[in-house]
This record gives sequence, C-alpha cells and structure tokens, in this order.
Amino acid sequence: MANSKKLLKSKASVKRAGKLALASQPDSNALHPVLSELHSFLSQHLFSSKCLAVDAHSLIQPLAATPKLLLALSGGLDSSVLLHLLATLMPSLGFELHALHVHHGLSPNADAWAALCEQQCQLLQVPITITHVKVDQASKLGVEAAARLLRYQALFDELRAIQADFVVTAHHQDDQAETLLLQLLRGAGVKGLSSMATVDQTRSLMRPLLGVARQSLFDYAIQHNLTWCDDESNDNTKYERNFIRHDVMPVLQARYPSVQSVIARTASHLAEASTLLEVLAEIDAQDLVVNDSICLQGLAQLGMVRAKNLLRWWFAQHKLAMPTSDHLAEMLTQLLNAKPDAELSINIQHYTLRRYQQRAYLCIPQVSESFDMMWNGEATLMVPDGGLLTFKQVQGAGLALKFGMARLRITNRRGGERFKPDVTRPTRTLKHLLQAGNIPPWQRDHLPLIYWQDTLACVPGIGIAHELKAAVGELGVEVTWQPAAFEAHQTRA
Repeated sequence: MANSKKLLKSKASVKRAGKLALASQPDSNALHPVLSELHSFLSQHLFSSKCLAVDAHSLIQPLAATPKLLLALSGGLDSSVLLHLLATLMPSLGFELHALHVHHGLSPNADAWAALCEQQCQLLQVPITITHVKVDQASKLGVEAAARLLRYQALFDELRAIQADFVVTAHHQDDQAETLLLQLLRGAGVKGLSSMATVDQTRSLMRPLLGVARQSLFDYAIQHNLTWCDDESNDNTKYERNFIRHDVMPVLQARYPSVQSVIARTASHLAEASTLLEVLAEIDAQDLVVNDSICLQGLAQLGMVRAKNLLRWWFAQHKLAMPTSDHLAEMLTQLLNAKPDAELSINIQHYTLRRYQQRAYLCIPQVSESFDMMWNGEATLMVPDGGLLTFKQVQGAGLALKFGMARLRITNRRGGERFKPDVTRPTRTLKHLLQAGNIPPWQRDHLPLIYWQDTLACVPGIGIAHELKAAVGELGVEVTWQPAAFEAHQTRA
C-alpha cells in the first residue's frame, strides 16, 4: 500500500485532474484516443434514436433523455481512469453519473481506499455512496468469489435505489484476455469462452473499456496526473487470475506482443458463435418447449449436439447452474431411453427433472398440504400449496356469472371427487379425468379445485362443470392456474 499512501498525500495532482475534467468541453475531433472511444460507445448505447443491437437477436431500447450511470469505483487505476473519463464526457453528452465504492474490510488499507474514492468524486462533483459489506472468509466459494458476489449485490441494490439505467465497470481488454484463459483452463464451453459482454442488457451492466488495453489506461492516468491506489491482493499469485496476469501473460506477451488483443478478439468471435447457438435453441424451443416441459420425441430428432444445446438454453431460462457436458449427455440419454412408463427423476440443484408422457418437466419438489380458501372477486389469488390463480372476465366462456360467482371455495384434492365437464359424456372420477388430460402425477395433488356451493365447478386444465358454463353471449369468468415457480406456464379451464 506504500504507493497508495504516497498518492493520497498528493492532493494537488488530484485537484488538477478534477479541474481539467470539469472545465473540458470534449471535441470529438480532438479527444484522447481512450476518451474518443468512450465518447463513441456512450453515444451509441445511450443516445441513439434507434434500437441498438446488443447481439444478433436482442435489442436495447433507447433510454430516457437523461440516462443515469452507476460506476463501480474501487479507487484502483482502471476505475479511477473511467471515473475521470465519464466525468469529462458528462457535460457534453448529458448523462447523470453516480459512483459506488464497496468497502469489503479485507485489507488494512480499506479505509484509505474509501477515503480516496470520496476525494476523487468530491473533486469531480460526482455523488458517491460507500457501502460496507462483511465477507465470509470461510465461504466455500473462496474469499475472492464471495467478495465479488457481495460487491455485485451492493451495486445492483444501489442501481435500483437510485433508479440508474446501468452499472458501469472498468473491465478492459487485458481483463477479457485473462477471463478467456481462465475459462479455457476450466473447460468452459462456447458461452463461457465468450467471456464478458460489452453490454449485458438483462443485468443492466456496461463494460465500455473492453476494447481498451490496460497500458492505454495507465498512459491516460499519467498524462492527466491522476491518482489511484493499488490493492496488495492483486499481487498474490495464489489467486488464479493473478497467476495468469503476472506469471502467464508476460511470457506470452514476450513471444506474442499482441496477445491480449488477439485473445480478446477470439472472445468476441466466440460471443458471436454463442449468440448463434442461442438463436438456434430459441428456434428449436418454439416447437418443443412449453415453459416447464419439453417434447422428448422432438428432442430426439434433433440429434445429440443440438439437443444438448437446447437443454442448456432451457436450463438457463430457469437460472440453473450449467451441468458439465458429460452430465448433460447422461441426462439426455436417460430421458430419451427410459421406458414409456418409467418414473424417471433426476435432481438438478433445487429442481427435479421428470419424464411423463413423452415430455420432460422441470419441477420444484413440494409437500402437498390441504388448504381451503375463498375467492372474493380478486383478479389474482396465491394458492397456499403453491402457484397462482388468475380470474378474467370473458364472454361466452368460463364460469357463468349469472349463477352468482362472487364467492367461490378453493381447495385441493381430497380423493373421491367426481366431475362432468361435458354434457355428452358421463360423470367420471377426477382421477380418471386427470389421467386422461395428461396432467403430470406430481401436479395433481397441488391442482386447485374450485367449488360453487357444494358443486365442483372448475378444474383448471380439465374444464368447467357443464351446468355452470357460460353460454354464447353470456358473461363468464375464465380461471387460469400457474403452478409454483413457473410464472409463464398457464393451465386454463
């Protein structure tokens, strides 16, 4: 920390940098190369009047007239340079800038780093928040990973609190090259090897310096007389990234001087390939996937490689950590080769992968508990046993309002229920109707049953008692059940 202590004393240089940033009115024809690149990036991603492609198939919509950015500020070289760059561009581009420093408390110098960040932001007139977190040093993830998780949690909490559009980080080209090498050594697939995205719309995250080498940031800092602190843990090669940075990259760079830019370019190519694989999975999913289930017959026809790609996409939609390639292949083999009547069950984290009627389902294991509740006209109603009931007024369908549906009783199966949804068919046991309706066995005990007085009036996914159906031209109530955890899945009556 000797370097940072020395730098903290150098207040005059910090002030000069601040005055330069506040006084400058950037001319895009005369900008420093790094400043020019950032100017172009922000102009494209924040102020274009058109939809801006993040990748080949997802779009960023134009933001508000005055976008708000939240900078992750550590006080190190990279984020200190980005702070200065953004503060310099802010007057001409017209965005708001806030900063957040996360105080991990892991270093004896942590207080000094926080003080430097406050000093930097005060001089540049950028609002800053200092957030303290407590890192579990016995975490199974490791101290570095546990600290990273808490840091991003704090950043996105602040993003929501101040209603910012993006979290902005100072990851650069060298970081991108290191990430690809780390992922390569971990046996990552195409998505993992594509490393970091410049704009991650789903997470509201921007990394505008990924095309800039760290040396360029250092040169900018020296030219503008900036100050920063050095985290002593960055020199500890027991951490994988530091080992790559200090022991591997210099050897590669001595032989291949452009190694960082070449590896970063490879990551960009892999990101494009990953996008194409995702597009292919979405095409396959249109015919084969219905939220929590997937058609096994269609999956088999895709072939092993394409089927694995679709499963990866499906798991990602449910935010599951990706199984290894071998584990994925084994799952696929079991799903496709099991006997038709086999009750296959594969545990994947907090989900269970099940097979029923030539479909595979992702399920959350639940214990069935009896419930009995009333509907009093709400548009939606949470069911104690899991899931959501939605009630919608329609014409010529659903439960006829003329019978007075103001109060309906909702319960789950108790056994022995009988139901007649079709006037032309005899009354059947509910068990028989659920089997005939291909309702998966594990959903049957959780399926809410809706009674009008003492009559079983509606079974979502099966139908409505024939004598209570709304006739053509009559007002009715359509009931939809969304099983627990799968918000997009809907079983209508």
